Amino acid sequence: ITKALHADYWKPIQAGKEDGTDANRVSKLINDSSIKIHPELYALNTPSSPHIAARIDQVKIDLDYIVQNIPKTNNNYLIIEGAGGIMVPLNEEEFVIDLITRLNATVILVSKNYLGSINHSLLTAAMCKQRNIPVAGWIFNDQFMQYESEIAAWTGYPSLQSIPFCTDMNDKFIAEQASIFKQKHPDGI
Repeated sequence: ITKALHADYWKPIQAGKEDGTDANRVSKLINDSSIKIHPELYALNTPSSPHIAARIDQVKIDLDYIVQNIPKTNNNYLIIEGAGGIMVPLNEEEFVIDLITRLNATVILVSKNYLGSINHSLLTAAMCKQRNIPVAGWIFNDQFMQYESEIAAWTGYPSLQSIPFCTDMNDKFIAEQASIFKQKHPDGI
């Protein structure tokens, strides 16, 4: 989506960086120096729930700090990547969904097709509706079974794209998927 919309990218909280950060990976996969990849505000060492990783690193994730430091962008879009699902704890009191609300962000829900994903997807959509969070739609990935249209219908959120399973994710694959997205959504989302 970052490449398709020629958007800036920001993941404010990175939990686990031994294998590199998501920002580093996105930068390599997008392979476009005109897209700004903003640094994390919290780069935590342990690959775990952010509240646990922060506890181990002896820091507290502060949502006020994140909101006050949202990157300025010259682009129309800033893609903000969360940390796991919307009910992942960021500290002892707040969750990813609280950060979404504080940032007043429109959400793109991502659902990987696996056994149990219908339940997880519907629960995520229900939480967004309960909190009145605007949702642009779904990105589905993998092809365990074909139930994307059912999830979209049950939730009322459109399917923006279905991304096939890929064993060798590289910049060519990302460019192909971005091109498909741009064809489907020429005016953005």
